[in-house]
Amino acid sequence: MRGLVEYVVRGLVDHPEAVRVEEAEGPVLRVHVAPEDRGKVIGRQGRVIQALRTLARVAARGAGTVQVEIAEEKRP
Repeated sequence: MRGLVEYVVRGLVDHPEAVRVEEAEGPVLRVHVAPEDRGKVIGRQGRVIQALRTLARVAARGAGTVQVEIAEEKRP
């Protein structure tokens, strides 16, 4: 699941080297991207992230539920 989400997100952004997907507690995948790429992953009115969540949910159908979220990057 993690590999699928990472592959799709890398195809969406301008800085694919900055993409990192980590598994958090439970069935949560946290996506880290460069700050300037956040809008591309979220999309207009959240359409892209919603499509990514749907794709992950369908792919995980046999393995249970999964949640995809964009990580908040803390700035110094």
